[in-house]
Amino acid sequence: PFLVVADLQGKAQNARITAAAAISEEDIRSALGGKIETRRQTSFDRERRAVRVRETVRLGAITLAERMLPAPVGADADRAVLEALREHGLSLLTWSKEAQTLRQRLSWLHKGLGAPWPDMSDETLIERLDDWLLPFLSGAASLAAIDAGVISAGLSSLVPHDLQRKVDALAPTHFDVPSGSHVPIRYDGEWPVLAVRVQELFGLDRHPSIANGTVPLTLELLSPAHRPIQTTRDLPGFWRGSWADVRADMRGRYPKHVWPENPLFAAATARAKPRGT
Repeated sequence: PFLVVADLQGKAQNARITAAAAISEEDIRSALGGKIETRRQTSFDRERRAVRVRETVRLGAITLAERMLPAPVGADADRAVLEALREHGLSLLTWSKEAQTLRQRLSWLHKGLGAPWPDMSDETLIERLDDWLLPFLSGAASLAAIDAGVISAGLSSLVPHDLQRKVDALAPTHFDVPSGSHVPIRYDGEWPVLAVRVQELFGLDRHPSIANGTVPLTLELLSPAHRPIQTTRDLPGFWRGSWADVRADMRGRYPKHVWPENPLFAAATARAKPRGT
């Protein structure tokens, strides 16, 4: 398996060996043991989403042996997971819809109110992995072991204790519309968005808002088929203005639904007309 080459003719891979002697690995280890290095390299296997450890025994550039070792556990595993995230980014984590929404809500609060609401950017979260993720890890060398609840708990831990109860009040996950529906609020843009069928807002003469009434929601008004009709941040103005044009168009497209001339005096509904009406 090994040769000690005394003489070559030519260069590089095209060289021709003219003088050499065979040598065993045992002889190499006996003669050059002081120059042999054993190294352990921890790497992240993206396909398996797990940390792997390889042990390599080398004499300079010559590999004498290599093998895979058992994955680390405990604190070593947690540190290896954090290093993988620092190298490859937060996309390695499994982000549930709940965790994504929480991050977007906290990001919106940080942008609007600043510190001490935590920064949710990738750069800051990676920089602060020891603060928010490490305390919730379980000592497993696999990212599959980090469930969405761990991510949500970690992000919440960055919010100062005296502000944690204010998250839901200032940036709620849902808005209760007049029809009785519990409609989710999106925080993925510059302003929070409420996408809702227009019939579910009948009778409402004030614009929906959050953050103790200081921030109006951007309303994405939808047809009965959940297609966008109009976007507004002034619902009363919409009722008294362009509603007439919208009504004229929608009555022909969706005749089974209610399209009152004055929506301020109509009952909100999430259903079509009763049969026979």
